[in-house]
Amino acid sequence: MIELKIDEKNYAIPDGALFFDALKQSGAKGVIAVRLNGALYDLASVPAASGDAAWITADSPEGLDIIRHSTSHIMALAVKRLYPAARVAIGPSIKDGFYYDFDTTPALTIDAIPAIEAEIKKIVKESVKFKRTEMSKADAIAFFEKAQEQYKVEIIKEIDAPTVSLYELGEFTDLCRGPHIPHAGLVKAYKLLSVAGAYWRGSEKNKMLSRIYGTAFAAREALDNYLKRLEEAKERDHRKIGRELDLFSFSDEGPGFPFWHVNGMVIYRELERYIRGENEKRGYGEIRTPVILNESLWHRSGHWDNFRENMYFTTIDEQAYAVKPMNCPGGLLIYKNSLHSYRELPLRNAELGLVHRHELSGVLHGLFRVRTFTQDDAHIFCTEEQLLDEIVNTIHYTLDVYRTFGFPASTVYIATRPEKFIGSPEVWESSTNILKEALTRCNVTYKIKEGEGAFYGPKIEFNIMDVLERNWQCGTIQVDFSMPARFEIAYEGKDGHRHTPVMVHRAIFGSLERFIGVLIEHYNGKFPLWLAPKQAVVITVGDTEAQRSFAKTVTDGMLALPMRVTLDDREENLGTKIRQARLQRIPYMVIIGDREAETKKVTLRVRDGGEHKDIDPVTMIDNMNQEIQKRMNGSIFEGVR
Repeated sequence: MIELKIDEKNYAIPDGALFFDALKQSGAKGVIAVRLNGALYDLASVPAASGDAAWITADSPEGLDIIRHSTSHIMALAVKRLYPAARVAIGPSIKDGFYYDFDTTPALTIDAIPAIEAEIKKIVKESVKFKRTEMSKADAIAFFEKAQEQYKVEIIKEIDAPTVSLYELGEFTDLCRGPHIPHAGLVKAYKLLSVAGAYWRGSEKNKMLSRIYGTAFAAREALDNYLKRLEEAKERDHRKIGRELDLFSFSDEGPGFPFWHVNGMVIYRELERYIRGENEKRGYGEIRTPVILNESLWHRSGHWDNFRENMYFTTIDEQAYAVKPMNCPGGLLIYKNSLHSYRELPLRNAELGLVHRHELSGVLHGLFRVRTFTQDDAHIFCTEEQLLDEIVNTIHYTLDVYRTFGFPASTVYIATRPEKFIGSPEVWESSTNILKEALTRCNVTYKIKEGEGAFYGPKIEFNIMDVLERNWQCGTIQVDFSMPARFEIAYEGKDGHRHTPVMVHRAIFGSLERFIGVLIEHYNGKFPLWLAPKQAVVITVGDTEAQRSFAKTVTDGMLALPMRVTLDDREENLGTKIRQARLQRIPYMVIIGDREAETKKVTLRVRDGGEHKDIDPVTMIDNMNQEIQKRMNGSIFEGVR
């Protein structure tokens, strides 16, 4: 007999019986899978041993992942029914949905979506069952070779196991670990979203496939809410708003290299000014390192062996050079340029460093994925005894910055040792433990990202959540024992001997480009006053000399603050001027008509509604100055934004 303990109750089923049999005994509803002794299984599986189990319901995180993965298989069956010659690649569940890659001639387009969704609907109505089987590796290769599924054959050949598991869904069989839902009829809410090109295994050397993205939820209401958020996200798309507000652009002459316009540079410079000020408060000095450095440096740092495919190279005076993808080696050279004592440590050097990284053309995405960007980088050199305090201080610093921009909370991860790394496993383990201790000391909960650390050390990753509840990975804190040793940097200790310092890499924005993209979408282009490219516009109602004279006086007073303000005294009707100011998302509109010119008081319109009459200009300017200085995320005028 197999004994299963589920929700503090014990269930006994005969050897060879299915999890379904235990489910019938329990009477539980909405169950789609089961977890036994930490592993997930289909309900149609036979328990291999007794133990602690838990039912997986459709509305749980694990259940939702299973539903989405299962729906990707259902979509693949639909595609195979409609396009029998299609070859399937991979189809995992991902955050918020799933995708599947197909090799078809011609390539699939968005026009194929309605027919595929209609076929999915038929499969769901048929309640086609998922059936798991196991094959030897050799038999599975033969099976997929006969089916002419070369992508599956390639994957199986790389699997280091004698057997593999397959899932049959109607006339479609796929290589998959599972688990899956019992049958397609349990998929209640789904939607195919888009079609994109994707290179097989992400390499430009391989064939371009058609990737269909979709999503699925346990209930229709959850799907509807998600689709509503997607529509709002489209309206907030930073590329769209960037064009509307004339912030930045891209050109075929430099794919992946952003061109910053005047308005965009205002935001860019304000962020630089802000982070420089915060750095100074915390004892950072600022450095700058060259963009191009000799290739030998990158061999020494480890980038050549671990990051070469993402780098650009050039030749100068018949010598090989590289365009820097990271700032740290240059920072190490500056440290190494002079002698240091333990009395100088911790030494905190910040750099707003321009870096270049070769990204595949298929993954470029506005400001979120570019080939050149500026990191708000810093490198802290400290003793091992100082390391924990430096990390704690940096965590507090990072969270303080995010609160300034209206991100009160963040999801935090520790990324651990990847497959390609430098340094010893023992140092990696101790470094990771220090990161854990620092987060615990700061009362910050965290999750683990196995194998996703930088090649030179483990890191803390900060993911901020925007108003649409989307997470954006921005800041990082990385502990590095390896590069200081490779560069043979040192400090003189209290004992008079040379010691190797620890190096902490940290960035808070991550990159200014990506962070600005996040801010554009978070604020919907309606930046706080201190960040807004145009902070106010003074608008005349008519065309009288009195209005123009008073409007100029008010404008000059705001410019003296200084504020980014313009005077709109065109011979145009008031409605048109206000509408244009709203389209530019200008925070404040100062209206001056005959009455205002006579009383020397102004009417103030706030960007998203609200009008205030008879305001003294001096008081108004003082209030705006407070809002700018405090870097408020809302209007100081009665809380109206």
